[in-house]
Amino acid sequence: MNANVQDKKMELNGTDDLKRPLLEPPDSIFITIPEPVDKLDKKKTVMFRIGNIKCASCVTSIESVLGQVKGVESVSVSPIQGQAAIEYDPKLINTKMIKETIEDAGFPVSECSRQEIAVCRLRIKGMACTSCSESLERALKSVDGVKKAVVGLALEEAKVHFDPNVTDAVRIVEAIEDTGFGADLISSGNEVNKVHLKLEGVSSKEEINTIQSYLESAIGVNHVEMDLEENKVTVNYDPDLTGPRSLIKGVQEVGHGSYKASLYIPPKQRETEQQHEINTYRDQFLLSCLFSVPVFIFSMVLPMLPPFGNWLEYKICNMFTVGLLLRWILCTPVQFIVGRRFYTGSYHALRRKSANMDVLVAMGTNAAYFYSVYIAIKDLSSDTFEGQDFFETSAMLISFILLGKYLEVVAKGKTSDALAKLTDLAPDSARLLTLDDDGNVVSEVEISTQLIQRNDIIKIIPGEKVPVDGIITDGQSYVNESMITGEAQPIAKKPGDKVISGTMNENGCLLVKATHVGSETALSQIVQLVEAAQLSRAPVQKIADQISRFFVPAIVLTAFITWLGWLIPGVIGIYPKNWIPEGMDKFELALQFGISVLVVACPCALGLATPTAVMVATGKGASLGVLIKGGNALEKAHKVKAIVFDKTGTLTVGKPEVVSVMLFSSMSMGDFCNVAIAAEANSEHPIAKAFLDYARKLHQKIEPNNQPNNQHLTEARDFEVHPGTGVSGKVGEKMVLVGNKRLMRTYNVTVGPEIEGYISENEQLAQTCVLVAIDGKVAGAFAVTDPVKPEAKHVISYLRSMGISSIMVTGDNWATATAIAKEVGIENVVAETDPVGKAGRIKDLQMKGLTVAMVGDGINDSPALVAADVGMAIGAGTDVAIEAADVVLIKSNLEDVVTAIDLSKKTISRIWLNYVWALGYNILGVPVASGILYPFTGIRLPPWLAGACMAASSLSVVCSSLMLQSYRKPLVVQDTKGQTHCSKST
Repeated sequence: MNANVQDKKMELNGTDDLKRPLLEPPDSIFITIPEPVDKLDKKKTVMFRIGNIKCASCVTSIESVLGQVKGVESVSVSPIQGQAAIEYDPKLINTKMIKETIEDAGFPVSECSRQEIAVCRLRIKGMACTSCSESLERALKSVDGVKKAVVGLALEEAKVHFDPNVTDAVRIVEAIEDTGFGADLISSGNEVNKVHLKLEGVSSKEEINTIQSYLESAIGVNHVEMDLEENKVTVNYDPDLTGPRSLIKGVQEVGHGSYKASLYIPPKQRETEQQHEINTYRDQFLLSCLFSVPVFIFSMVLPMLPPFGNWLEYKICNMFTVGLLLRWILCTPVQFIVGRRFYTGSYHALRRKSANMDVLVAMGTNAAYFYSVYIAIKDLSSDTFEGQDFFETSAMLISFILLGKYLEVVAKGKTSDALAKLTDLAPDSARLLTLDDDGNVVSEVEISTQLIQRNDIIKIIPGEKVPVDGIITDGQSYVNESMITGEAQPIAKKPGDKVISGTMNENGCLLVKATHVGSETALSQIVQLVEAAQLSRAPVQKIADQISRFFVPAIVLTAFITWLGWLIPGVIGIYPKNWIPEGMDKFELALQFGISVLVVACPCALGLATPTAVMVATGKGASLGVLIKGGNALEKAHKVKAIVFDKTGTLTVGKPEVVSVMLFSSMSMGDFCNVAIAAEANSEHPIAKAFLDYARKLHQKIEPNNQPNNQHLTEARDFEVHPGTGVSGKVGEKMVLVGNKRLMRTYNVTVGPEIEGYISENEQLAQTCVLVAIDGKVAGAFAVTDPVKPEAKHVISYLRSMGISSIMVTGDNWATATAIAKEVGIENVVAETDPVGKAGRIKDLQMKGLTVAMVGDGINDSPALVAADVGMAIGAGTDVAIEAADVVLIKSNLEDVVTAIDLSKKTISRIWLNYVWALGYNILGVPVASGILYPFTGIRLPPWLAGACMAASSLSVVCSSLMLQSYRKPLVVQDTKGQTHCSKST
């Protein structure tokens, strides 16, 4: 294949592309290897504001005190500003010690003027309910240096923001383990681009140090972490400066061929640990069944069969029978070996001064087991005592709880299915091409996707997935982007178009220049955003948090009152003796009711109600092309009563076209085009780009031998953007204004009747008029039209049926704005407003008590997106708008505004249904377990059955959340053969 790659001449197709700079480092995939430099002695500088500095002697005192501290390299104190800059070695001392040293010298350190914050993510093991996640959050926040900590129960992860000068990830892990939970570090610091390498041919520590020293000194390397035992190295790097293949080549060259480095792909930690947890619960349940099933048979089944019953009732010593001995022997391993996890969990919970499910289970099973031991000892020592043991209760209770936990973790694993599918979209390998200076293919080799570097040329044949984000340099095809954007129809692609990692090439061969690799690809950013959203906590979760604080103590108190409530009346003789089952006495009946109350209550179901629903909803939203940034945005969206729409690029296609040009001066059309091109060249506005394209084509027709080129035109000086009105600048000696009538009024430029007539005529046709003034006089104007999106009218209509009002706010003129609004069905219009005015309009609506959403795509929409309760950014908009938004609509389709709001409503409804399941179960289950129905119906809930009910409640909540995976869009607008119709899914 001959590939003529002309990147510098290539322009992106479409004006709504993301503003992503295309960096152009050298074409070679290798870097120059510098001489190894010792970078181990990295110093840090911290600045403190110090009080009570009154004279030069104070400065001398501070410098003298700090100068004696080991690890402090230099000190500079400014008595006028009251600040001190201290350079130090972080391996020997930290900022806290420096601060304390200054304070010990008698000078208060009021604040640290510059503080570095690091972030780490950790996987947490051993959390059972909301009480666990809350106590862990409190423990993390109490760690010195930790600024913020968020713990996700359903995701089983924690995200910690900390000051690296005070603490580090290792100490945070130790703090978590001290509270009784397990913790594994997922990521720490800036790990945006990271590669794992396996080293071969390395046999000594000196060789390891040589490789580490080289990597740390290599250009573009940010951090190096060595694993001496496994001969593995993890490198964080800047993809603009280097890449994994360059690092591998460098390692091999530094050893003169004796070292070999290869890509190492670590196993997926989340999937591995999920499967390990599932297998652990399964194995523990089966082990428990190995003992508890025989206990159940010996206590419930065989006594009713005469030959076996007689044998089990054989008395070994006094009243101590064979059956009792077998039940004791078989129950003990279940209680203390299989049930050890409940003892451990209870110990750590009580040590944290909190209580969780483990405390309830341990109390219930211990009561049953040790009372049974008491019965056994009494039977051994007495020839007349008769009592009922509860060994089967203890064993069966633990077995049913483990079964419930096993089913729960299996179901919880499915809540992140959507995220796992997104992660697996990217292919494992890619075809790397090497080109010569003329663009001819020299070689083609298949490499791992993780070895692709920026500016590589990748070949993608039909039926293959796109491995990285990039720009097509050669070839045409249709690309199926449904897995990323939710767009059902394949998209036509040609040279200059962008492609997204994970999408499928349908029918043509494409050559793609890699622009974003590794974790910078759109797919990786979507996964990161969804992970962050799943870790965030929705405000509705506070209900479960508040209940969990007193839930377990309340249940323990209720169980004790239940026991007394049945024991005391029984002793006094208030209720008849025939209420007491055969083989039991008053104490045993009361004890059974008390144990049932302990084990039937389930705090886990409450804790899982919100996070599992948020996990499923955010994952499902991502698969439909709607990225929701967290539980807070998800919850607010369902309350939206008013939506503010931007016009250009939101309600309209965002690709304006110039339909006419009119001159109002004696200037020639060619000169007019040259001046306007020079003035608009630096503008990013879609209308400016549309005019530039039109003016260049028009100039080419007028003067075919003299094509305009920005490099040969006089560049506009003093260029200034006037938000909402236009631009200004000097072209040569001429002052040029390009914008609307408001810009002309600002600069006192007269707009005559002829010009007003031209403007009015076009505005009635929903066309925007842009005026060009030169030296204070209008020289000409051009009319621009921007087609309305085909789905806009249906979306506005559907929102109205949902009880949501729509408002259009735009910087365009009133006539054009009114015409567009009328076409799509919007009644409330605000025109000729600037970005601050858009935000002000949103605040006015909020003052009326409305929850307001804003849908926009440009930089000028950012203030409004931030001001709104829910900001929705069009996916083809600018990075600034996407960053400011709470919801990102990947495929830039207005249908997804409806999808985001409807998904939010369905999710919040599901969360409340989960709370009904969880709370309703406890409200009904606890009274039944306490025996409230027993006097009237004879219905009694044995402890082992109560434990089964408790396990079922958590499972029911998780399965309820999983129902959100069947969610479908409520509105689908299809455009076929020019006809647009609306279909509503059920």
